[in-house]
Amino acid sequence: MTLIKSISGIRGTIGGKEGEGITPPDTLKYAAAFGTWIQEQHPARKNSIVLGRDARISGEMVERLVTGTLTGLGIDVINLSLATTPTVEIAVQELNADGGIVLTASHNPRQWNALKLLNDSGEFLSAQDGAEVLKIAEKGDFTFAVVDNLGIVSCNRDMGNLHIKKILQLPLVNLQAIRKAGFKVALDCVNSVGGIIIPHLLKELGAAEVVELYCTPTGEFPHNPEPLPQHLGDISAAIKKHKADVGFVVDPDVDRLAIINEDGTMFGEEYTLVTTADYILQHTPGNTVSNLSSTRALRDITQKYGGSYTAAAVGEVNVVQEMKRSKAVIGGEGNGGVIYPPLHYGRDALVGIALFLSHLALSKKTCSQLRRSYPEYIISKNKIELTPDIDVDNVLAIIRDKFSHQQVNTIDGVKIDFEKEWVHLRKSNTEPIIRIYAESTSEEAADMLANKIIREIKRAIRK
Repeated sequence: MTLIKSISGIRGTIGGKEGEGITPPDTLKYAAAFGTWIQEQHPARKNSIVLGRDARISGEMVERLVTGTLTGLGIDVINLSLATTPTVEIAVQELNADGGIVLTASHNPRQWNALKLLNDSGEFLSAQDGAEVLKIAEKGDFTFAVVDNLGIVSCNRDMGNLHIKKILQLPLVNLQAIRKAGFKVALDCVNSVGGIIIPHLLKELGAAEVVELYCTPTGEFPHNPEPLPQHLGDISAAIKKHKADVGFVVDPDVDRLAIINEDGTMFGEEYTLVTTADYILQHTPGNTVSNLSSTRALRDITQKYGGSYTAAAVGEVNVVQEMKRSKAVIGGEGNGGVIYPPLHYGRDALVGIALFLSHLALSKKTCSQLRRSYPEYIISKNKIELTPDIDVDNVLAIIRDKFSHQQVNTIDGVKIDFEKEWVHLRKSNTEPIIRIYAESTSEEAADMLANKIIREIKRAIRK
């Protein structure tokens, strides 16, 4: 069993002993710690927290535990029930709530769940705020409300519709062009909450036809829920069978978007942000931000339009902070996460779909033609499982020193920039692994670079 406490929230596997996974006592402890932190941030009023969850099968159990804990503290809960992460983020703002909790383990398999914690802006907690919540949890000194001051639970099922309405009102979402194009769209929502909201979004955008795969929110994922090419054979086949113009795949909480070409090939998850940024920068030139593990193609596109590109540490909160600092017009992460500030500061697959369809319609190109218009980079994504005896910081220091004659960035693990390629090593925030991302101009070159670094890591571990 696994329990991980990080900048990405409290994440773990269901079951096992207390302290070793997302058990009921652990859920209560961290929900109480977050609720207590919220009360400390806003002491002069009755507090409210927005709660939403993806469709995974442990969701109802965890929802009941969190709801009971928060109301026991005297906090009102606005329960959206089944809702995407970006919908919850928007709801915190729209409902003037003091914070939010999303019960989702994102791309992790069915045995995982998590508490993603949002501040009163509907954004993920900063590292400092997250550390404060963890301190409160470890101290365990909670004061619960007397019977007359218990919180109340209200249900709100309108936030999904509001989310779609706000997307449709964005000036760069070109409904006329999308409707004129008459797109046939294939959609894989991995039997989670995307299946509730995305077909509705596509109808409102004016898609001519939607071929739905796995859009019933049962929580029984039909394949590994991380939208990587090796998991997307079904939608690739469906696109070719139904002659669809484009395919979209989302993860269980709908903050990541993968695009499939009309011939069933992968557009490339790294290029979701690149193509969306291309469209935005054509109309609103400015700066962009992605994380250190994202493709150089975003930098190239940004410079093409005269903007400035900045790389942030991995983690949505780090990207958002850098976007605000640099006044970026768009940003996100190379895992298919698009952050568009005119809507909100959070990764949002729905706005990614709307902006991409606008771009595709206006370009008069097919998906594959549009993809070929961008600089060609390939990222090799690898990982090494960690054991308790591995000193990760020492391993990374050894690699840093070995390649100190290159351009090295250490704001998040170790990133080594070579002339035509790069490699980024970092300890995952969500899993007990070291991630090794290597990018070059071909798959063979990227794999060679990754394997070279993996050999160096294994050598360092042996030492």
